[in-house]
Amino acid sequence: MNRPEWIAPQNPTEAVAIQRVLAASVRCRDEVGEVRAIAGVDVSTQRWSDDGFAAIVVLEFPSLEVIEVAQARMRLTMPYIPGLLSFREIPILLAAWERLGTDPDLIVVDGQGRAHPRRFGIASHLGVLLDRPTIGCAKSLLTGVPGMLSPERGSLSALMAGHEQVGYAVRTKDRVNPVYVSCGHRISDETAAQWVLACARGYRLPEPTRQAHLASNALRRRLTT
Repeated sequence: MNRPEWIAPQNPTEAVAIQRVLAASVRCRDEVGEVRAIAGVDVSTQRWSDDGFAAIVVLEFPSLEVIEVAQARMRLTMPYIPGLLSFREIPILLAAWERLGTDPDLIVVDGQGRAHPRRFGIASHLGVLLDRPTIGCAKSLLTGVPGMLSPERGSLSALMAGHEQVGYAVRTKDRVNPVYVSCGHRISDETAAQWVLACARGYRLPEPTRQAHLASNALRRRLTT
């Protein structure tokens, strides 16, 4: 059973300790069955505000047509602290998850999975709490260094933290910046990278997180303007 402190720790020191404990629960091996529904997850915020706007968008695979959108608005009680983003955003994501009628087979999160200083980014945190196969697909690096990457779509480069591989840099569109893909939970880095490419349809972001980004921003604009 999930414990309250796993979602809302008392302070950053406790949050770091929880990450270290829960990181041991992450399974970076393929436990993904048949995929018919893929969820994308994103949280939108405003500068100088603690209000958060979350969206979970479920797409049918392989068409990638949107079949459901679940949203939530919540005051984010934990401040933004690099490396502890998941504790700021997990409560609102769980609120959106509770409103979801579809049970997705795979979740793609706009954020890090194992490519995190303590190997426990927001994709891993959400994956462990929900016990679902989860991919981290981030727009920027938090840890690790990618190797050389060719400019064509589909190019991969291992993301290395010292001697440990923590994910891949993945080129999802010709000559655009890569995204950084890593295991969140119950999936290997290699399979995660292939799923991100399978969901990339002409944009830098794969469709699940692109649609979640659009939906979370639309909710924020609707409720704050």
